[in-house]
Amino acid sequence: MLDRLKAMLSDRGGEAGGGSAESDLHRAAASLMAEAAIMDGEIDAEERHAIGAALARQFDLPQAEAEAMVGRAAEEASDKVEIYGMARQLKDGLDYDARLALIEDLWEVVYADGKLHDHEASLMRRVAGLLYVSDRESGTARKRVLSRLGLED
Repeated sequence: MLDRLKAMLSDRGGEAGGGSAESDLHRAAASLMAEAAIMDGEIDAEERHAIGAALARQFDLPQAEAEAMVGRAAEEASDKVEIYGMARQLKDGLDYDARLALIEDLWEVVYADGKLHDHEASLMRRVAGLLYVSDRESGTARKRVLSRLGLED
């Protein structure tokens, strides 16, 4: 499912953190996940860990790079209120399967503290629509995350 995405993004070559399309996608995904995490007031350690693990897994990044990206995204999250640009960049840069995997990662981030807050639920509905992921597919991804985390619906 993600092989094409990984192949597309793994060719980072010798570019040093510049403005390459793949690093822009990484930053947009990190920012969106940080935005989801901060919806309940703060980004706690479980949410930071979930974001870092999702970035490392989704984009085949070294853990240290993913954690650094989480730190930057968390610092910027309180200043950002506009998700449309990030979502559009991700919609345009990822295929449907990768966008669906991102939605599942976002569900994991919002459930990292064990509960879903109203603001987080609202954000997830908006983001799914902006990424052109159907409500049904988003709901199925949510149920997979609940099952994996051992939480009740």
